[in-house]
Amino acid sequence: MLNSATSGRAGWPVALTLVALIIAAVVVIIFLRLESWPARTLTQGTADLERLGRDLRSAFIKIGHLEPRITINNRTFAEQTTPASELIVLTRQLKVKREFLHTWAGSSKRIKLSGTFTVKAGFDLREDVAVDVRPEEIVVRVPHAQILGIEQTRVDVLALENGLWNRISSADLQNELAELPQLARRQAAEVDLTGEAERELQNQLSKRIHTGQPLRLIFASATKTD
Repeated sequence: MLNSATSGRAGWPVALTLVALIIAAVVVIIFLRLESWPARTLTQGTADLERLGRDLRSAFIKIGHLEPRITINNRTFAEQTTPASELIVLTRQLKVKREFLHTWAGSSKRIKLSGTFTVKAGFDLREDVAVDVRPEEIVVRVPHAQILGIEQTRVDVLALENGLWNRISSADLQNELAELPQLARRQAAEVDLTGEAERELQNQLSKRIHTGQPLRLIFASATKTD
């Protein structure tokens, strides 16, 4: 009996020591996990942002064969390349009319023309196009939309009337024909075709890019060159 009691008392310190070692080991493991948590979180977060950057690049390629410069947390992830020099997002048919009337010494000549033009609006990709991926948002910077092309598709002569001694010259007719594209350009500005192109780009990006962060599209003025 005495030996049994003595053995029991001798075993308690060993058990307590073992428990203390186990607790210390658990504390050390928890400490190491907590200490490495920011680095592991940063690594995981960076990987997610880089995957998002690749997805954004693919979306731009599908929209307009454009590979913009992409930065992630102010670090360059991909440089800009421009397989195409422009991105056309809108094409509209515009019809304009022009009338010229000139009277000299009581004799009048009159020219009246009607022109149909295909007007293209979009973006000059030679300007800086950049995507900045941040944990809180995605910022896309592109130049303002421009009228990229005005193509004449039809011209109708509605009136071509000579006066008795005030005749229509070839220069008169050429001058009036030259005014038609300018009228089409002014009409495109009046209907805000470039603003519509910017809204259309916003819609296309929203449809193709699905992220947890909000997408902010910034239109910058074109860089002036000498």
